[in-house]
Amino acid sequence: MRVITGASGHIGGVLARALVGRYDACPVRAIFRKRRGTAADLDVEWVNGDILDKKSLLTAFTGAEVVFHLAALVSIDPGRGEKVHTTNVSGTRNVVEAALECGVRRLVYFSSIHAYNQYPLDEVLDEGRDSVDGPRHDAYARSKAAGETEVRRGIDRGLDAVILNPTGVIGPFDGGPSHMGQFFLDLHRRRIPAQIAGGFDCVDVRDVVDAAVAAETQARCGENYILSGGWYSMRDLALLSQHATGVAAPRFVFPMFLARFWAPFQVILDRSRGRRPLYTPAALRFVSGGNQQVSSAKAQAELGFRSRPLGDSVRDTYRWFDEQGMLGEDG
Repeated sequence: MRVITGASGHIGGVLARALVGRYDACPVRAIFRKRRGTAADLDVEWVNGDILDKKSLLTAFTGAEVVFHLAALVSIDPGRGEKVHTTNVSGTRNVVEAALECGVRRLVYFSSIHAYNQYPLDEVLDEGRDSVDGPRHDAYARSKAAGETEVRRGIDRGLDAVILNPTGVIGPFDGGPSHMGQFFLDLHRRRIPAQIAGGFDCVDVRDVVDAAVAAETQARCGENYILSGGWYSMRDLALLSQHATGVAAPRFVFPMFLARFWAPFQVILDRSRGRRPLYTPAALRFVSGGNQQVSSAKAQAELGFRSRPLGDSVRDTYRWFDEQGMLGEDG
């Protein structure tokens, strides 16, 4: 039995799809809280649960050989810092304790590249880099680093666990959509009149899932594995969108100092229109200060990780959005 927390999310849904296709004779149990997401049509055992409710996890983990822990609150909204911490740290602590009590053979924990200190920017970022710490880092980054600490405490108590650190994830089956998915939808809908300087590292969700499946048997206990596809400027991403859809990319690029000045006003404007803010101050700090030399050499060597061309990922993302009727939505 393989159990997925966060199966209703982007990565979780794609992982459920991969596990069902790979292990026909081994059941997959998917934990959901409110919705089942893009995996709703799969032949899996759906269990209602919440990572903040340890009792529900004990029920869900009973008989589990492997647990993939993806459930988390991903937010770049500074007003949700306390909720982010509770979900990503206390929730992970509950997952670790439930896994220990249920005798789970292996826990695969999905962390984030954000858990690592991006500086110094002129040095390669690999698994030897220090974790973020202190108020100079945003709440989400701190919560993922603290989640890793909870996993390591479980390892000290005998839990067999590994940690994956993907960069910015894009790809099909993004029903939420995620922040990255929303960015590409907004480009298609011409809601982004100008680009900003900066960029970030992106990786295809399907490549992340392939690495997760490999991590079940090939990863070494207690090790981190960074999953990176490569760094792209915001202009690069807009041009990939243009190539995939034919919708012209914004030509003007805001300098970062101007984007930082405008960001708080944009957040207010987005909220007044009922939209999720994309360009928050925290988001701008990442696109302007993200490391451009992220290394996946370890995952390549030990998990057979490979990343496909990002142009293919963008094209397939839009194709899936189109099949779901999401390109024409005004939401």
